[in-house]
Amino acid sequence: MLKQKGTPTEPGVDGPNRNRSIEENLALFEKMKNGEFEEGSHILRAKIDMSSPNMLMRDPIIYRVLRKSHHRTGAAWSIYPMYDWTHGESDYIEQISHSICTLEFKSHRELYDWFLDQVYSNEDLRPKQREFARRNLSYTVMSKRKLLQLVEEGHVTGWDDPRMPTISGLRRRGYTPESIKKFSEIAGIAKRDNVTDVALLEFCIKDDLNKRAPRVMAVLNPVKVVITNYPEGKEEFIDASYNDYVEGFGSRKVPFSREIYIEKEDFREEANKKFFRLKLNGEVRLKNAYIIKANNVVKDNNGEIIEIHCTYSEDSLSGSGSEESKRKVKGTLHWVSIKHAVKAEVRLYDRLFTNEAPDAHKYKDFKEFINPNSLQINTNAFVEPSLKDAKIGDRFQFQRLGYFNLDNDSTANNLVFNRTVSLRDSWAKIEQKTESKQPDNTIVEILSLAGKYLKAREEEERLNLIAKVFELSEKVEFDTLLSLIKTVNSNKEYLAYLMIFNAEKVVLTLNDDDISSINKFIGDALLMKNSYVRFQAVDFVGKYIDFKDNHIDLLNVMAVEDKNTHIIERLKQF
Repeated sequence: MLKQKGTPTEPGVDGPNRNRSIEENLALFEKMKNGEFEEGSHILRAKIDMSSPNMLMRDPIIYRVLRKSHHRTGAAWSIYPMYDWTHGESDYIEQISHSICTLEFKSHRELYDWFLDQVYSNEDLRPKQREFARRNLSYTVMSKRKLLQLVEEGHVTGWDDPRMPTISGLRRRGYTPESIKKFSEIAGIAKRDNVTDVALLEFCIKDDLNKRAPRVMAVLNPVKVVITNYPEGKEEFIDASYNDYVEGFGSRKVPFSREIYIEKEDFREEANKKFFRLKLNGEVRLKNAYIIKANNVVKDNNGEIIEIHCTYSEDSLSGSGSEESKRKVKGTLHWVSIKHAVKAEVRLYDRLFTNEAPDAHKYKDFKEFINPNSLQINTNAFVEPSLKDAKIGDRFQFQRLGYFNLDNDSTANNLVFNRTVSLRDSWAKIEQKTESKQPDNTIVEILSLAGKYLKAREEEERLNLIAKVFELSEKVEFDTLLSLIKTVNSNKEYLAYLMIFNAEKVVLTLNDDDISSINKFIGDALLMKNSYVRFQAVDFVGKYIDFKDNHIDLLNVMAVEDKNTHIIERLKQF
């Protein structure tokens, strides 16, 4: 059958049974269904066109024999429908208006339509197949096969694990429908494969929860503070707004007492002038409460601070209207009263992978980049008592810490909160992405020549321009070129950098990250509308054949569908 198919440049040939009668075919198909044939011995093919330039139209398989039990029909049927056949028929039966596919299905559209032509009635809705680029996110994988691996191998707890890029995972993490819709609107729809920075998704949920999530207090890494001049046994309930900046959120009463918890990192014995949190002999305001001053500390046998002794200013209660309450201090800390605090489990979720494109490395398993710190479980957190009444899925801002929601593992005696997103982007510091360097004079000159090449009308002029680019390419360092292709955004830049590669004067010293960057660059270039760019990209793959496998499907499509004869001829050469 493979030989019958032909090649992208040569037509196929008819199979020996292509002209068998309808009656014979129906009888054989019935036997296939009834399990009278062994697997692999018989197939049913659509009779279309063995000379079609689209190889998918060359009498594709519709059914094959498969002797396996089905979850609905059991062993009653021993045939298995192929995807291309099932795709359009299922859409038609279910009256789907549009089937949204990824770009690799573009060449399948003709077959999708042909199958529909055989069954379509003018009285029903006719489905349409349309192709768009997959919505890829950085620091995760979107392939269902790879996500299944993560589930089956126990790297995550299931499909609804809050680290998974699934709807159920995002819901459990605390993402709102509105934030996901907003992300989709901003990211837009593309016809070229690209990767959207997950920071955009995180921005959308922060922006949404900022408007709707009540602000409460929780301490995740507690250290005890004793306010020595606050009367023992006294407690008071302080009015605290759920949102100081937006009306309509309401307020609650927060208990205050002599002993409270604050975050360990909010205190230093010694600190410079830029540290605006609590330090010895320094003052801070407790959110919604009083101004306190640290006087001394108590340490354990290991030298760890276990208590901070402070004094408070009795007249400094927030909102009381006294002169002392209006006094400005630079730091404000969140806190909880030890006597009233509710112990909780807090699951600190982070990005599942340490690499922004974990499945883009040809010689590495994507699971090598799993972030060992993507989940940290804190069982020693304390939250204010108002959260005892929270319901599963309720979302909150833990002040100064991030946005959290109540997980469905929670019980009345054990509150479990998931971190949706931190208020601060710690990854921005971790990544420390290298800022793009200004191109040197050689690159500027090559870019100028590439611009002229795009405007040139005569072939001789273009040949002269590319010769100059090849000559200048000797002065370009590989690291410089690698940096430039990561920020390319115009036909001129694509063309210039492809010409430099194709001059074969740059010494390629490749590691996995370099290969990934170049593959992305070439893949994008092959999809550009400009035929000069596409030709240079095809020429690159022809010269650096190791990169061919990553783009073989697209190259096969181009060999059939591209309208530029120079590109077709170049593809024939390899």
